[in-house]
Amino acid sequence: MATDVSTGFVTDAVKDYYGKLLSSSQDLKTSACCTAEAPPPHIADALTRVHEEVKDRFYGCGSPIPAALDGITVLDLGCGSGRDAYVLSQLVGPKGRIIGVDMTEEQLAVARRRQDWHAERFGWANTEFHQGYIEDLAGAGIADDSIDLVVSNCVLNLSPDKPRVFREIFRVLKPGGELYFSDVFADRRLPATLMGDAELVGECLAGALYTEDFRRLMADSGCADARTVAASPITLSSPDIERKIGFASFTSRTVRAFNVPLEDRCEDYGQVAVYRGVLPEHPHAFDLDDHHRLHTGKPMLVCGNTADMLSRTRYAPHFTVTGDRTTHFGLFPCAPADAAATSGTETWSGCC
Repeated sequence: MATDVSTGFVTDAVKDYYGKLLSSSQDLKTSACCTAEAPPPHIADALTRVHEEVKDRFYGCGSPIPAALDGITVLDLGCGSGRDAYVLSQLVGPKGRIIGVDMTEEQLAVARRRQDWHAERFGWANTEFHQGYIEDLAGAGIADDSIDLVVSNCVLNLSPDKPRVFREIFRVLKPGGELYFSDVFADRRLPATLMGDAELVGECLAGALYTEDFRRLMADSGCADARTVAASPITLSSPDIERKIGFASFTSRTVRAFNVPLEDRCEDYGQVAVYRGVLPEHPHAFDLDDHHRLHTGKPMLVCGNTADMLSRTRYAPHFTVTGDRTTHFGLFPCAPADAAATSGTETWSGCC
């Protein structure tokens, strides 16, 4: 996973691309840094109250905004012009706190310029924006165990030192805290030399996370089970970029992980979870990931990891989880439904 290209080159390339070369999302040459699907209604509604200049300078690939946000502290990595930060500002409410970190001064200038405008419109001021690097959150003033939720929108791929980023994320997350992010993933390891191409770096392709290396990075950071929430293919509309990339294919994925001790496989303890249906935006069902949709009031047999994700995090008030670890029934058949359908066999792999 190492690269022969200097960290300084990558950092400068990203700063120039997003600070100087791009004037709006319309200047992008691929769909990698564009949101593929319409946001949920409550987020779409919040977006109507975000300043147009902030939205015009948005370069994201998803909608990494989970549920159960009231009153929590959120850290937005690579916050850019502040679009997601200002959406989150509304959802956490006046008792919550939003901290944005970005290294590009031109982007931060937009976010800061509109703070008073948003505070007046929302009725509260709960945003702050720090200049800094996501590899060094301590340098940006983020303390240990101080954050309930870390979000990021198509930024982690831009880092030249991803292991350090994930170590920093789990350093600042409180026990039970959540990482919820959207980013670009590749189906193979890409040549390190691509990180020397400023355009491919800026288009979020050269640094795309190889899915298996991501799994290993998370395990090294202390997270044995990260879940894919949603995924969609990325279109490479530029022939020149297609030529440079070769045969690799890319997806935009939204992923969640928790700062909770988990097992590296999904184990069966006979536990059952019931969603209470009390989250306003999710009255009928809650999607934990792409293969766990918990319908309101309907008991669902879950693995030990899923039970812990629902009972040892801020989601605990919204679920009833029964059963303990006194009896073990072996591995739990916990995998995406499409994986089993594709293979034609029963799948007993872990959830990650």
